[in-house]
Amino acid sequence: MAAALRKVLTFGSMLLPYGVYELRRRLSNRHKFSADLARSLAGNRELAGLHAGQRCFILGNGPSVKGLDLSRLQGENVVTVSNGYLHSDFDKFQSRYHCVPQIASGLMTSEDVIRWFDEMHSHLGAAELFLSSTEAELVRKHNLFTGRTVRYLVLGDSFDDRSSEQIVDISRPVPRVESVPVMALMIAMYLGFKEIILLGVDHDHFLSSSYQYAFDLKVQKGMDSTANADGTLRTNRHDDFQTLARLWRQYRAIANIAKANGIRIVNSTPGGALDEFDRRPFEAWFEE
Repeated sequence: MAAALRKVLTFGSMLLPYGVYELRRRLSNRHKFSADLARSLAGNRELAGLHAGQRCFILGNGPSVKGLDLSRLQGENVVTVSNGYLHSDFDKFQSRYHCVPQIASGLMTSEDVIRWFDEMHSHLGAAELFLSSTEAELVRKHNLFTGRTVRYLVLGDSFDDRSSEQIVDISRPVPRVESVPVMALMIAMYLGFKEIILLGVDHDHFLSSSYQYAFDLKVQKGMDSTANADGTLRTNRHDDFQTLARLWRQYRAIANIAKANGIRIVNSTPGGALDEFDRRPFEAWFEE
């Protein structure tokens, strides 16, 4: 009976989309490094208020960034995301922090993730890295990011289940995110930044029916299950709108937390669809 059940479960795993199966596999490994993860989360407490009263720029990867002179970010506190190290002029400004959310979908195998992390490590300079706890075992097992400060977030609960307007405590499990800028915003607020400027956070692919970047992808090229190699979408409007509704609710929750804690979030993305924050032109930040 037990043997038959194992066969059914194994076969069931084969029917799962790869991203779902891979996430389930990684989650099942959590018990193997739970003590290390607990220590890592506790270490995040030292970040609370580290940049109190300062400002930072969260640099997304939307194509709107192509028209900006990113070299003006030199000397600023910059948070980049995912493939953001491929931005033009990255070597001139270099980010202080870099964020990657849970890798739970797409066409990436563990070997692909390792190659991507190696590419990331070779370009990031001295940036501190924030990953999802689902990648912790992979990083440990393959000794990735040697010499770099790597921190983890346990992305688990839903923003819809969170009514508190307190700043999200990243030393404890935090709401899972629909898009990496939301993860970066949670981290930036915990770090104490009082002025947070968004760049390249376009979120307008549902209008253009195309998902594009401000640069050419390298290791991750062609590994997005939601878009074709030319950027045209594989998803339908119904599914897109479900995802966008969750994403916009997360931005609304972040906006409410910021307001309750005297934090100013400004969207300086040229264009784009995100309308939850006040707008200000990118150049205006350097005219003061």
